[in-house]
Amino acid sequence: MKLEGKVALITGAGRGIGRGCALAIAEAGATVVVNDHPGSPDLADTVSAVQASGQKAIPVESDVFSRQGCEMLMAETLAAAGRLDILISNPAWSQRQSFLEFDPQIFEKVIGATLIAGFHISQLAARQMVSQGDGGKIIYISSVHGEMPYARAVAYNAAKAGLNHMARTIARELTPYRINVNVIAPGWIDTPGEHLLISAEQFAEKAARLPWGRLGTPADIGKTAAFLASDDADYITGAILRVDGGLVAKDT
Repeated sequence: MKLEGKVALITGAGRGIGRGCALAIAEAGATVVVNDHPGSPDLADTVSAVQASGQKAIPVESDVFSRQGCEMLMAETLAAAGRLDILISNPAWSQRQSFLEFDPQIFEKVIGATLIAGFHISQLAARQMVSQGDGGKIIYISSVHGEMPYARAVAYNAAKAGLNHMARTIARELTPYRINVNVIAPGWIDTPGEHLLISAEQFAEKAARLPWGRLGTPADIGKTAAFLASDDADYITGAILRVDGGLVAKDT
């Protein structure tokens, strides 16, 4: 219960990595504010799972792809929980196309939803933590796409690379306030969205060829987030931590 008494906000917590982070952070003792987009069919399930662990979950539906949505989310978080100690910044959206055919509007949407949205929610969270005066933890969910130039993913690759460097810069600026800022870079993670891309047979075959012999899980990312959010990670800031089962090392 290393996070007992803390309040954590997790965006994109309806399913996948966001849900894994919410469950792990709650298991470590924090009250979690779990966010997903308006009308999310998944958010209630995350709330139920957190409550089943004996912790408190506060659901807030809000569109964090916009500044206004982030402001609303922060206001509702503070109204319900009174403070904010931990932010797991997990907004992202992607669509794959070849570079020569990439739709400029789609490119801008990916950058906005994956990079700019991360700026908005973390700036608001950091301002609140600074006003509280007792430090805090900001953890961005990035991707190995930030350093690996996967084909047909020019916008997402660029967004995650930008997110990584933005986080390092923010970490430098927030050190006087004892706000730790770090990045988790997942590899190939077994999320619902991944199963929409290929068949179950292809999925199993490709997973077996990974260095660790399996895909990562949302729980793998959640445990990492819980560590970075704890006092055990007090001397870590500006770090980009791969959680990829050796994927990047295999392909470099």
